[in-house]
Amino acid sequence: MSINSALRPLLITAALLLAATLPVIAAERSVRITAIVEHPALDAVRQGILDELRQHGYLPGDNLDWEFQSAQGDAGIAGQIARKFVGDAPDAIVAIATPSAQAVAAAAHGTLPVIFSAVTDPLDARLVDNLERPGGNVTGVSDLLPLEQHLALIREIVPDAGAVGIPYNPGEANAAVLVKRIEAMAPGLGLKIVTASAPTTGDVLMAARSLVGKVDVIYVTTDNTVIAAFET
Repeated sequence: MSINSALRPLLITAALLLAATLPVIAAERSVRITAIVEHPALDAVRQGILDELRQHGYLPGDNLDWEFQSAQGDAGIAGQIARKFVGDAPDAIVAIATPSAQAVAAAAHGTLPVIFSAVTDPLDARLVDNLERPGGNVTGVSDLLPLEQHLALIREIVPDAGAVGIPYNPGEANAAVLVKRIEAMAPGLGLKIVTASAPTTGDVLMAARSLVGKVDVIYVTTDNTVIAAFET
């Protein structure tokens, strides 16, 4: 299944949430979109949102003023972008991935509609207090992985596997949450988890190499730092 196909329900939901925040079309509306980094999965979210907005009658250059900025994997830049976008006072801000969502939510201080997407655990990231009724000015969709199914698949494909290696950025909230959950599930399948820290994309190759000889399988989560390194 392609990235676009797999993410389509997520894209549609995020776009519908965004469209719901915009008034009935009469005059130009403004939307700002930011992502922690650019890679195919997150790019697909951005493009999918724009595609769905077009389906709802919002056309860039016509009645939709929009701008996109990537933080290039830097949390500090994510904060700068968030503050800049809040200062623009758009009708809504879309934040793609946990670090950008956290930065935008903090900068908005309840003043603007914020829609997040590609966020693993909105509760752990302190974006919302309740998944069913988020309240406030922040809402969105989660892309939490079916971790138990993934681990079961590893056991099925590599039945003799004893150790699973995970390169990840411990400073990325979504990645840390996933590793914690995986570590809790793994013993039930007779698996040991070995992690390797990769705080930046430049550290990913070394982290992966450090796992060679120590593990039987390397598993990559939706860690934006690690995934972005695949493109370099």
